[in-house]
Amino acid sequence: MLLLFLLLLLLLLLLPPLSRLWQPWSPGPRLSWLACLQHRVAWGALCWAAAWQRRRLEQSTLRAGQSQQQALRWCLQGAPGPRRPLRGSTDMSAFRSHLPLTKASLAQEEESGEQLLPPASKQHHGKASLQVNSSPMDPNLQPHPPLRVGKDSPDGGPTPCPVSLQATLLGLAALNKAHPEVLVPGGTACLTPTSPWPSPLPWPWRVPSPGSAPGAKDPGALLLEALRSPGLRALEARTAVELLDVFSGLEANGEELARALAAGGPGAPLPWRAAELREALEQGPRGLALRLWPQLQVVVTLDAGGQAEAVAALRALWCRGLAFFSPAYAAAGGVVGLNLWPEQPGGLYLLPPGAPLIELLPVREGGQEEAATTVLLAEAQEGEEYELVLTDHTSLTRCRLGDVVRVVGAYNQCPVVRFVRRLSQTLSVRGEDIGEDVFSEALSRAVGQWPGATLLDHGCVESSVLDSSGGSAPHYEVFVALRGLRNLSEENRDKLDHCLQETYPRYKSLRFRGSVGPARVQLVGPEAFRELRAALAASPSSPFPPEMPRVLRHRRLARLLQRRVLS
Repeated sequence: MLLLFLLLLLLLLLLPPLSRLWQPWSPGPRLSWLACLQHRVAWGALCWAAAWQRRRLEQSTLRAGQSQQQALRWCLQGAPGPRRPLRGSTDMSAFRSHLPLTKASLAQEEESGEQLLPPASKQHHGKASLQVNSSPMDPNLQPHPPLRVGKDSPDGGPTPCPVSLQATLLGLAALNKAHPEVLVPGGTACLTPTSPWPSPLPWPWRVPSPGSAPGAKDPGALLLEALRSPGLRALEARTAVELLDVFSGLEANGEELARALAAGGPGAPLPWRAAELREALEQGPRGLALRLWPQLQVVVTLDAGGQAEAVAALRALWCRGLAFFSPAYAAAGGVVGLNLWPEQPGGLYLLPPGAPLIELLPVREGGQEEAATTVLLAEAQEGEEYELVLTDHTSLTRCRLGDVVRVVGAYNQCPVVRFVRRLSQTLSVRGEDIGEDVFSEALSRAVGQWPGATLLDHGCVESSVLDSSGGSAPHYEVFVALRGLRNLSEENRDKLDHCLQETYPRYKSLRFRGSVGPARVQLVGPEAFRELRAALAASPSSPFPPEMPRVLRHRRLARLLQRRVLS
């Protein structure tokens, strides 16, 4: 069956070159016929593969314990001989006792060096890297060595399907079910160089218009190409924060894009489309996407840490009225959650029982107990919160990822979860430990009290990082990018500290005693966060996972925002 799928994909890959060879003799109808044939063949192959993967997922989730035992066996078989501690045994208790939990650890930035991030080899979708250590996690740098999934086991045993490929196939099937008209030839445009789909596959429904540059990777060229196609049904971007940058750039460079459309770059001149772009921009950001592409239905981005604010801003402004869909959740270990329910808001993900092996570490109130024991997927309790633990078969380590999930349901014997926070993004200057979700809730409440303001981005820095206490009590420096508000009064700035006290009693107690100073809010432009993301992306290890840090631990990164303060 797998061989048949590969043959169909090979035929699919051969069709575009054939269409280009055919084009000189009959550039119109013949090319359209070939594109239609390509789409039919590809969609038939992908539907077959998705149905096959759904059957495998159904079987594995019905026997979650057995499936995880097989995943453990595969991890042990894949480990190099000297690192294989159990000598053929796959008992889970022995596995836990021989391999204690470790934390993801990332190299510290050298303050005197020129690099913001440590060098590492580039990763592909569905692969990430983990370095384990007992030191605290650092959210601003990317981990290594690589976590590989889907490789042949050394003893010739069954090869697990890569989670990235499974997420892509099942995600496409789910998207087609929720929005049947989206996956048509020419109906989708990706506005970022990297696709949100975890596994790279040919996309026959994205047919470039004549004159477009094949393989264009420049975001500006991708946006211009999308603007030439008013009939788009779906927009894609690797992450929501990158799509936020695209729409900000569209507004900033609107006139330049309109001139390029009118002049015909690339392709034939489209003066009518340039006029439509100018008219749409004049009406402001709200609903801009639907004014430019009236048939749009859905926005596809890859969910990861730190994306919620960008999604909220896109929903409120440029992508108002559109559905959002993420095919998977990406964490430090790669793809860890599958989205089978595009119609459900808020992002619900199934934790699959195959390789890599996933364990769940209960999160206790007031901090993680070191003596806590992990549970398997079938043992997860609804309503409880757990930290994800992934086993890397390459180095055979049980690594705590720092991503915390809340179990909201079950699919057969496997938990359906919602990702709630990253432990690496906790704020603590006096041991108060304000979680990412708690701070985001307080900030959202504060912004709601700022007349006309929409939150676009934010970043937090503990005062010790910037040496900004100046003899006063330690506090938080909060940098916010807003839409609709150009200046913050002192009264508005104080509202964040009041909301933090109302949301988190422990912080309120420390503020009352004077152990912690008031949070200082500073307004920056959206370009500050674009510069921060550019600095993060400059690292060779940045392509995966596409997380957005909200708490900056390094002075150099924090100063990128500090230099852009407006008020």
